[in-house]
Amino acid sequence: MTIRNFKTILITGASSGIGAALAQHYAQSGRTLLLTGRDQVRLDEVAHVCRQRGAHVIPCVVDVTDGDAFKSWLLQIDDGHPVDLIVANAGISGGTGGSSESGWISAEFKIFDVNVMGVLHTILPLLPRMIERRSGQIAIMSSLASFSGWPGAPAYSASKAAVRVYGEALRGAVSGAGVGVSVICPGFVESRMTAVNNYKMPFFMTADKAACIIALGLIRNKARIVFPWQTSLISGCIGLLPPAFTAWLLAKLPAKPATSANS
Repeated sequence: MTIRNFKTILITGASSGIGAALAQHYAQSGRTLLLTGRDQVRLDEVAHVCRQRGAHVIPCVVDVTDGDAFKSWLLQIDDGHPVDLIVANAGISGGTGGSSESGWISAEFKIFDVNVMGVLHTILPLLPRMIERRSGQIAIMSSLASFSGWPGAPAYSASKAAVRVYGEALRGAVSGAGVGVSVICPGFVESRMTAVNNYKMPFFMTADKAACIIALGLIRNKARIVFPWQTSLISGCIGLLPPAFTAWLLAKLPAKPATSANS
């Protein structure tokens, strides 16, 4: 089992939810945190807490869909602080509920742009450098929704499936170069995303607890970090069933609100 230590950590979507919890979990003396987000106030608050815990923090308000600008910032930062761990966490959600058809359809493009292209913009600029250094860890935030197509959130479940499969394939592609890749598949975790859900969320978990589970999986270079086990078992079983049945079953679940929320 590979055990990894991280000195410089990049976390996107660090201004709330799992991203903020991970930043605070990793904050300690001798560690550099590169934190990005879309909200300056919330990102500064997270950075302040991390600095109080002794970490050197470099925050940046950036749009992960702006590939050129993000790449330029990443390479400049990596020149002075070689990144050991990338957590591609930034994401948005949205579904078919509570809005007009045109409203949720127009939001589908944005979800794919952030959840898929945003992940690629985060990983690919630094991947060649990690391979050259023959070290580093990449963590991709997927979801338990990636194991089946949720009629109430088509773009969200599909985008998370895309990055999950990409991450699992990438792990094999770079394993010989000393670079680890882990795919994170959480269930319902306390965040701005889940705050908009107007239905009961089974086995709901705090962001701090999720961060502890994720951090433990990353230092062990686990291929999949899936939790909680109850929801993961259900999701895995549903994913094995015939699509004709799962489409009927999942259609009975409440639709996620169409209004997107940042992770």
